[in-house]
Amino acid sequence: MPDSPIDVSPQDRALRNTPAQNRKEDAADRLGTERVGRLLLRFSLPAVTGMLVNALYNVVDRIFVGRGVNEVALGGLSLVLPLMTISMAFAMLFGIGAANMISIRLGQGRRNEAENALNHCFLLLAVTGFLMTILGLAFLEPILSILGAQKGSVSLDYARSYFRIILYGCPFMMVGFGFSHCTRAQGFPTVTMISMVLGAGLNMILDPVFIFALEWGVEGAAWATIISQAVSAIWILSFSLGNRAVIKLKRRSFRPSLSIVGQIMAFGSAQFLLQFIMSGVQLLYNTSMGWYGAESLGVENGGDIALSGMNIAGAVNMIILMPVFGINQGAQPILGYNYGAKKYGRVRTAYLGATGAATAICIAGFAIGQLFPLALIKFFAPDGSSALLRFAPWALRAMLLLLPVNGFQIVSANFFVVTGRPKLSIFLTTLRQFIALIPCMLIFGRIWRLWGVVASGPVADGFSFILTGIMIIPELKRLSVQRSSTHV
Repeated sequence: MPDSPIDVSPQDRALRNTPAQNRKEDAADRLGTERVGRLLLRFSLPAVTGMLVNALYNVVDRIFVGRGVNEVALGGLSLVLPLMTISMAFAMLFGIGAANMISIRLGQGRRNEAENALNHCFLLLAVTGFLMTILGLAFLEPILSILGAQKGSVSLDYARSYFRIILYGCPFMMVGFGFSHCTRAQGFPTVTMISMVLGAGLNMILDPVFIFALEWGVEGAAWATIISQAVSAIWILSFSLGNRAVIKLKRRSFRPSLSIVGQIMAFGSAQFLLQFIMSGVQLLYNTSMGWYGAESLGVENGGDIALSGMNIAGAVNMIILMPVFGINQGAQPILGYNYGAKKYGRVRTAYLGATGAATAICIAGFAIGQLFPLALIKFFAPDGSSALLRFAPWALRAMLLLLPVNGFQIVSANFFVVTGRPKLSIFLTTLRQFIALIPCMLIFGRIWRLWGVVASGPVADGFSFILTGIMIIPELKRLSVQRSSTHV
C-alpha cells in the first residue's frame, strides 16, 4: 500500500517525485485547495468505515453474548455502558481536542505548535487511561453499586465479570481511539481506518473463539475487546512514530505547556460533554428500566428484560449513527483547516455537504428500523423470550421516530467549534442529551412509566432540531459576510 494518506491519483504520483517533507506538507495543504466534495468523500469514507468498525467492539460483543450466553447477560453489558462511555468521553476530550487544534494550526502554517499538541495529546491519553484502570479496580464494587440495577438483578453479576476485565484495556482504548483523530487531522484518514478495522476485525474473530469454543461467557467477550484495542493502539502509535506522518510523536519536540492543555480541552469540550452527559442518560435509562420494567412488562424479571431490550435498541441506533459521526469527523479537518486559512466559502460548502450526507444516512436508518424492527431484534436474541420480543421492537421504533433530524443536529454542533464559537457548540451538544431529554424522561416516566421513558427520546429530538435550526441560520449568514469581506 502506498504511503499516501489518500487513494492514488495523478497528484499523488507527481508527489512521489518530490522530497518526502514536501509530500507530507502537501497532504495537509490539499485540505485548502482540492475540491471540497472530493475531500469530503475521501475523508468521510474512511472515517465512516472506522466509526462503524469501532462500534462493532460493543455491538459484536452484544451479538455473541446474546447468542452464546443469554438475553439477561445483554442487560449486564447495558449496565456497564455508562462507565465505558465515560472512558470514551475522556478519549474524545483529548483526541478530538488535539485534532481540532492540529488542523487549525496546520492551516495557519504553525507546524511546531501542531506537533507539540500531538505530544501533549499522547501524554494526556496515556496517563488518564492508567488512572482509570487503577481507580476502577480499586473501587470496583462501589462503582457497580450505582449502575442502576435493582436488588437481586442477575444482570449485575454479568456486569461485574465483564467490567473487571475491560478496565485493564483502558490505556489501550484511550490511546488507540483518541490518537486516531490526530492522524486524521494531518490528512491520513486511511491510516485511522486501518487501525479501527484491525481492532474490530480481531474482536470479531476472538469473540466466538472465547465465548463458544472456550466457553468463557461474558469474560471472553471482555478479553476479546481489550486484546483488539491493544492491536489498534500499537498500529496508530507505530504510524505516529514513523516517517510518514506530517507531525511526529517525539520527545525532543515536547514542550510542556498548561496553555496547550487548556486549548486542547477547550477544543474537545463539546464532544466530551456530549459523551459525559450521554453516560448520565444511560445510567438514568438503566435505572428507569429497573424501576418500571417488572410493572410494565408483567414478568418477574421485567427489569432485566427491559434492560436487555433497550440495550439491543441502543445497539441498532448506534450502528445507524456511527456513519453520521464518521461524516462529522471526516469534515472536521476540512472545516478546521479552511477556517484557519480564512477560506470561508469552502467552510460553508463542506458544512452543507456533510449535513446533507448525514441526513441521508439518518433517513435510510429510520426506514430500515421502522420496517424491520423484529428482524433486527432477533439478530441479537434469536431465542428471546416473548416479553423481550414484545417490548424491544416497540422500543426501537420509538427510539428512531425522529432520527432523520439527528444528522443535522450533530454536524451543526461541531460546526460551531470550528468557527470559534465553542459555547454555542456546548449548548447544542447538551441540548438533546441533557436540557431536553432528562426532564422528558423524568416527567413522562412518572406519567406513563416504562413507555413514557422510551417515548422521551423522539420528543427531545424534535425540540433540539428546532433550536439548532434557529441558531445555525445566523451563523451561516455570518460566514457569508466573512466570505465576501475576504473574497475567498
